[in-house]
Amino acid sequence: MPERAKPPSVLSRRGFFFGAAAVGVVLLSDNPRAFAGTRTVAARAGESGWLELFNTHTAESLQVVYRSTDGLVTSAVERLQWLLRDHRSGEAAHIDTGLYDQLAALAAAAGVEPRFEVISGYRSPHTNASLHAAGRGVATHSLHMQGRAIDVRLRGVATSTLRDLALTAGRGNVGYYRRSDFVHIDAGRVLHGAG
Repeated sequence: MPERAKPPSVLSRRGFFFGAAAVGVVLLSDNPRAFAGTRTVAARAGESGWLELFNTHTAESLQVVYRSTDGLVTSAVERLQWLLRDHRSGEAAHIDTGLYDQLAALAAAAGVEPRFEVISGYRSPHTNASLHAAGRGVATHSLHMQGRAIDVRLRGVATSTLRDLALTAGRGNVGYYRRSDFVHIDAGRVLHGAG
């Protein structure tokens, strides 16, 4: 069972400037529209390893370069992990970084910037069991509990189109929830159903 994670520590001024120079740009905002109409330094430079995620339950927004030419950016991955925590319990866990690559690739295939609304990221076993018992349509052995699944919407793209792009990519299980208007994407074996 994953340990309860603490939010990433606040960076010193020197640490911030060093990190920004090494990584590109890391921006946090509680306002999901704060970045509307803007592009990051990384995006202008053609960097493909950046995402903007808005957690629909906590109203937290994170725009981050998670992968640079040197590989994964640890501080960015930690921030993503915290944003994708179980909002019910506050528990965070390791998230399969391949999911971030899938999201970036899907946005590129859709011809839009990778700005996603997150409905569900990590889900603790206790939360998953509670939702399953309540008939909320979650799988008993959901990959959300392993940090290998994410439920999202892509800004400016219909969820049916996002589903089609994910199916075409064939990189994991894809679930489409038309009534709730989101797509489940995971890093498991390719099935096409509920998550």
